[in-house]
Amino acid sequence: MDWETLARELAVPGDAKIVLVVLDGLGGLPVGGRTELEAARKPNLDALAARGACGLTTPVWPGITPGSGPAHLSLFGYDPLRYQLGRGILEALGSGVEVGPQDLVARGNFATLKAGLIGDRRAGRLATETNARLCRAINAALPVREGVETRLYPGKEHRFVARFRGEGLSDRLSDADPQKEGKPRLPAAPLAPEAERSAAVVNGYMDAVTALLKDEPVANTILIRGFSGLPSLPSMPELYKIRPAAVANYPMYKGLARLLGMTVVDAGSETSSLFEALEKHYKDFDFFYVHYKKTDAAGEDGNFDAKVAAIEEVDAFLPRLTALGPEVLVVTADHSTPSVLKGHSWHPNPFCLVSRFALPDDVARFSERDFGRGLLGSFPALQAMPLMLAAGLKLKKFGA
Repeated sequence: MDWETLARELAVPGDAKIVLVVLDGLGGLPVGGRTELEAARKPNLDALAARGACGLTTPVWPGITPGSGPAHLSLFGYDPLRYQLGRGILEALGSGVEVGPQDLVARGNFATLKAGLIGDRRAGRLATETNARLCRAINAALPVREGVETRLYPGKEHRFVARFRGEGLSDRLSDADPQKEGKPRLPAAPLAPEAERSAAVVNGYMDAVTALLKDEPVANTILIRGFSGLPSLPSMPELYKIRPAAVANYPMYKGLARLLGMTVVDAGSETSSLFEALEKHYKDFDFFYVHYKKTDAAGEDGNFDAKVAAIEEVDAFLPRLTALGPEVLVVTADHSTPSVLKGHSWHPNPFCLVSRFALPDDVARFSERDFGRGLLGSFPALQAMPLMLAAGLKLKKFGA
């Protein structure tokens, strides 16, 4: 018996409010002897640590560096080894793109091609207005090829979502993106025989777009990755008997929330907007996922000081959250993004659970090393959801 089967059997509705705050990429590694969490002045996070049960989570498996999708799936109680999602479907749903059963979607970048090599994967972080203009021109010039309708949906700066609509398309494709500058364009390769036609369609389309953009000074090619069809997952309301809402302002996290049956509430781009949206909709739902991106962005930039500042910024808003009085409050991360590595890592994530039904431990500071001494110990992130539901009295007794 696995957790999904247990959840269907044990979950019961209840009035308790659960708030899960995910500080993306929160965990770090020491620079000058201290991690970003240890260097930050964060009185409100420290106060939560002193009130709660603390520990460290592993998103997928010890030593495995997770993407954002599998890391979040674990937190929501979905086995990331069973449900492997392409980034494309998350970006598409988060951007409001309609995705049907015959569609293949992916995330993409406009890029700069120089002398046959990728000079800039982000085309100088193209202006969003230029992105929209180019997408309109491409959609008008290349609406259908080989019986497949293709459309680009512009995002912020250089990013877009690509949707291929036609019969017999497969998402078993490698990324058509070398992932580094100074390398030639990389075609999508079929990872299974049934994906050969899809690879040919994608590569032919990318060649046609590159030819169409040849006179553009910066954005003269595209890169596409994270191919995905429309997956089928059980919803959180179905599994857990909850009314979940997502408070997030990045498309990928909105997309994952929608895929799992959460209602995505409007939240602006500022940190204050997240807490305003939570306050506005607090009476309407009993489970809230609140996503904060700045910690991860600073870590990926390799900017230790900016990550410290991001931690301190969100810490200042926490009294607004605690004032709501949720029966269960969890502050954690999906994965670690140490600034010294400039990317995601395999390191465990701080996890703090505050509830009248969670036994507090002796931890008094919100940090990786302190949480290693916490009562919850080290555990798989897949077990976070049952802990939250139990603390909210939303799981009945197992067995006689």
